Amino acid sequence: MGSRSSLLLYIHGFNSSPLSHKAQVIQQYCAEQRADIKVVIPKLAPFPQQAAEQLRNLMESYQADYQIGLVGSSLGGYLATWLNAHYTVPAVLVNPAVKPYELLRDFLGEQQNPYTQQRYLLTVDHIDELKALEIDSIDHPEHFWLLQQTGDEVLDYRQAVEKYRHARQTVEEGGDHSFVGFERYPSAIIDFLHL
Repeated sequence: MGSRSSLLLYIHGFNSSPLSHKAQVIQQYCAEQRADIKVVIPKLAPFPQQAAEQLRNLMESYQADYQIGLVGSSLGGYLATWLNAHYTVPAVLVNPAVKPYELLRDFLGEQQNPYTQQRYLLTVDHIDELKALEIDSIDHPEHFWLLQQTGDEVLDYRQAVEKYRHARQTVEEGGDHSFVGFERYPSAIIDFLHL
């Protein structure tokens, strides 16, 4: 591990926030069991290009001093895959979005984030921004661990199973998009990320 401290960067999903359940589970686990790990859970902008810039800035400011691992949920999994392609940091993807630019077409227009109450307008330009962040092929599948539940009501879980087919995978029957029972995983996630 060397002399660098450990940092876990949690990337939340669409219309989510640092207050999401999984983000809180990770934060609480680290506070209680691994206080040596710095947990960073940015409140991401609702617009893809802005969110990507926020994440890039975080990586640039921390990578010299920290060993960084990513946890990305839903749209956060898509962004974590993009970050991995640029910074080769390991990532655990929880029910990740594989083609969010298709999914979010149904959400064009006015949006309100249920956590932050922020109102904003989602436009076709934002869908294009999202498409521009796509990573077609996974060059380092060993950097990824897919945590997927087949009962995901938002995303077709088979897309992720296929895209990350050469990566480590834990596919659970049932569950839902929130990933039921996520509390079982923080310790194993931290091990996988070498933090």
